[in-house]
Amino acid sequence: MIFIRRPQINPYFNLAAEEYLLKNSREDVLMLWQNEPSVVVGKHQNVMAEVNMDFIHENNIPVIRRISGGGTVYHDLGNVNLTLITASAKQESLIDFRKFTQPVIDFLKQLYLDAVFEGKNNLTINGKKFSGNSAHVFKNKTLYHGTFLYQTDLGRLEKVLYPGNGHIVDKSIKSIRATVGNISDFLQNPVTIKTFIQQLELFLRDYYRIGTTVDLTPEELRAIERLVKEKYSRWEWNTGYSPKYAIRGERNTEYGKFHVALEVKEGIISEIKLVFEGKELKKTERKLLGQRHDKVYLRKILADNHFSEVIIDNLF
Repeated sequence: MIFIRRPQINPYFNLAAEEYLLKNSREDVLMLWQNEPSVVVGKHQNVMAEVNMDFIHENNIPVIRRISGGGTVYHDLGNVNLTLITASAKQESLIDFRKFTQPVIDFLKQLYLDAVFEGKNNLTINGKKFSGNSAHVFKNKTLYHGTFLYQTDLGRLEKVLYPGNGHIVDKSIKSIRATVGNISDFLQNPVTIKTFIQQLELFLRDYYRIGTTVDLTPEELRAIERLVKEKYSRWEWNTGYSPKYAIRGERNTEYGKFHVALEVKEGIISEIKLVFEGKELKKTERKLLGQRHDKVYLRKILADNHFSEVIIDNLF
């Protein structure tokens, strides 16, 4: 196993790096890394049902889809991400979250913290979740990754993650909400996150008996950047990959009763019916049909409509 130094904090690059190394590394890999403020959604999730899109647009927070399943998480420089890529000859042992998280539990014991494995893939301290973990299998290799809250902005985390949209009907994987907490809040003498990461790295290098530390090569950096350009920075992957969903609803606005029914497939409005005070808005329907189901995008489409905000608010 090798340890790869990862100073990059660009979330698009970091998620692309995981996929590239999973599919191309000949050795088992361990990495610790951080992201700038961003939202990372599971492969099979509906972005519109999971993320407060108004808040992320206002605060320029990107949303990126990862290749593993599981729920939506908020990243910032107050947390640390752990990636383990390992091969196994036995198919039944490809995914074992208890085995993956055990060294983290052991490390925290050295800091006099009693971390507990709960549910399918979570870690908690005193009942508060500080880590969610997910995995992706490629041939005989498994990519494990976990997010560990250390000094994350929990107020922003709560604003980013959507509490649920009752108007959306879909079969996507839903995030399970939990009371969360930062590791630093449980420490008697908290250190900086930089020091925490250094301590964790030393512990894991000893745990896995890692003797080799490397940087990504220029060739690997170029390949990862290509993957960012071709996949991870694209709307089609991050939003358009969401499962098919529908929105149904009737709402009373300040102008009157508004009824909406639309189908969205691969992020594109495939069917739509808008009725305002008993009258179908056929001209507006024609404008919106075939367009991205995205507020910023639709505002441009309806820029000449005096009631654009009322219409758009009822489409989400």
